[in-house]
Amino acid sequence: MTILRTTSENADFQFLVSKLDACLAEINGSDHAFYNQFNSIAALQHVVVAYDDGIPVGCGGLKQVDHESVEIKRMYVDPAQRDRGVGGAVLAALEAWTLELGFRACVLETSVKLPAAVHLYCKHGYERTPNYGQYVDMPDSVCFRKNLTA
Repeated sequence: MTILRTTSENADFQFLVSKLDACLAEINGSDHAFYNQFNSIAALQHVVVAYDDGIPVGCGGLKQVDHESVEIKRMYVDPAQRDRGVGGAVLAALEAWTLELGFRACVLETSVKLPAAVHLYCKHGYERTPNYGQYVDMPDSVCFRKNLTA
């Protein structure tokens, strides 16, 4: 597996995000429009795409929150590639880039309807934190934070 650092203009990233959006629309049902308004990829300057034999299989991006933290956005692994370490590799690449950019923490939001995602973040040292920002009153949202060290 190889990991490419790129931007949201990358066609493979956009392809994977379209698959993510279709999946989330099905899972979130009537709440999808609410969540989707916060998931624009138009200006993401820090995106990674994971490849297996040249095929895009996973992705994620970073969005600055404040002077010390970034939010992990648009994490996705193709269903046929799950349980092969792709999600962990994407997460590790995003965390390394976060530190290189001078930030010291990652935050993220996922859904209680995505137990595999919740498990992934817990497995990699993310701790549950109170829901933040637009997710405060969303009962299906679960937020995490991880403080990073160089």
